[in-house]
Amino acid sequence: MSTEIREVTTPSDIKQFVKLQFDLYKGNPYWVPPMIADERKSLDPRKNPAYGFCDARFWLAYRDGKCVGRIGAIVNHPYNEKVGEKLGRINRPEFIDDAEVVDALMETAMEWLRRQGMEKVHGPLGFTNLDTQGLLIEGFDHLQSVASVYHHPYYKDHFDRLGFEKERDWVEFRLTLTDKPVNKARRGAEIIRKRYGFEVVNFNSREELKPYGRKVFEILNDAFEELPYVTRFDEKMMDYYVEKYFNVLNPRYVKVVKDGDKMIGFVVGMPSLSEAMQKAGGKLFPFGWYHLMKALKHPTVIDTLLTGVLHDYHAKGVAVILYSELQDEMLRNGLNTIETTGIFEDNHNAIANWKNYEHIQHKRRRCYVKAL
Repeated sequence: MSTEIREVTTPSDIKQFVKLQFDLYKGNPYWVPPMIADERKSLDPRKNPAYGFCDARFWLAYRDGKCVGRIGAIVNHPYNEKVGEKLGRINRPEFIDDAEVVDALMETAMEWLRRQGMEKVHGPLGFTNLDTQGLLIEGFDHLQSVASVYHHPYYKDHFDRLGFEKERDWVEFRLTLTDKPVNKARRGAEIIRKRYGFEVVNFNSREELKPYGRKVFEILNDAFEELPYVTRFDEKMMDYYVEKYFNVLNPRYVKVVKDGDKMIGFVVGMPSLSEAMQKAGGKLFPFGWYHLMKALKHPTVIDTLLTGVLHDYHAKGVAVILYSELQDEMLRNGLNTIETTGIFEDNHNAIANWKNYEHIQHKRRRCYVKAL
């Protein structure tokens, strides 16, 4: 049976591109479906401002008239300028367990990247570091976080078979708040506040939080500038992500630290929406909004989405204050479980801190690389 590759060019193609995930993971208790409207928007050059600095193409694989795979390829020009390499990105790969299908998709994406002058391909990576990143290679029997990814175990086998090699891994932890690390954080936070006079800002409503949206991304630009796969957010991307995320946050779990009038750090915790997203099935209406709002108001687990501290303040313990405040907010509301989403495996300071808690390192995802 031959495999036909078709480029995504129409709204109907985009719809099929998004729908394929729902077919491949149907009945899987660990996969969390994305919001269909958000996925379609991210693939639309008219709606996703990342197309202003990225080139991208997407394809579908068909066999006997049935869609059996998909893949995207992205060239993030600012990132290539930052690292001084000609790198293309594999994006959103999904496929049945069939070598012919996988090979056809991969070769199509890699040939397009060659024509763009790229010398290496790596991924899975998205348009930005807030897009989908990595291939799940461990933790297939754990529920996906909405800030992470899920894949079938055989995906890794195909990447390995095609000669892709490890470039970098993210690891994810589940932490349980117990007295010893919580009290240690409180003591450390109090010492740091007294030493530097830092102020904590708490929020009770999204209206109070929204004016800080742009500043969050300005801090990320400073704090994450040297990290792999990261490029600076321009104003359009800031507005895009503020609209996407700040409308679905519970403001109580967002904490900000200021030095005088200057915002110097933040942590964004979000009630886990994984089970609610499963119930919503990728749609807000007619009942998806109800499940999401219920999860936001009555959480059982907090996902740590983002933490950022201005570079000049990295050595002053701002993160200790942020996490102490987040932990205390959780405990006041009867919560004691954190999902750390993803951190690079060589972030030894953060990992050493997580290991002070009752914890499990339960997931690992990988960015692969291959010469073109």
